[in-house]
Amino acid sequence: MDQDSREQYQHFLLHSNVNTDLYEFRDQGMLRMVSLVDRLDDGLSSVYTFFSPDEGNASYGTYSILWQIERCKVLKLPYLYLGYWIAESRKMAYKATFRPIEGLVGGVWRVL
Repeated sequence: MDQDSREQYQHFLLHSNVNTDLYEFRDQGMLRMVSLVDRLDDGLSSVYTFFSPDEGNASYGTYSILWQIERCKVLKLPYLYLGYWIAESRKMAYKATFRPIEGLVGGVWRVL
């Protein structure tokens, strides 16, 4: 996504066939993080979370997942889909710490 145009980025975030919510997380009025989350029949799907790179040690990705797990419980939804995961990506490594973890591999959900 580093090379996408503004229009490509906007299309990725705003054009969906499902209900998408945008959650803002603030601390003392200061915007700290934004998460886009799709609402599915059986769970929530984490679309995209972003925050200032100046706060690299804040663990906002992990916080977002923990918040979405709690949101699933409140909504009585059995699943949270963490979205794309690339094992070699340092930025996505936090996703692998949540268990159990499954991935859609070859069209079949498998324990990773």
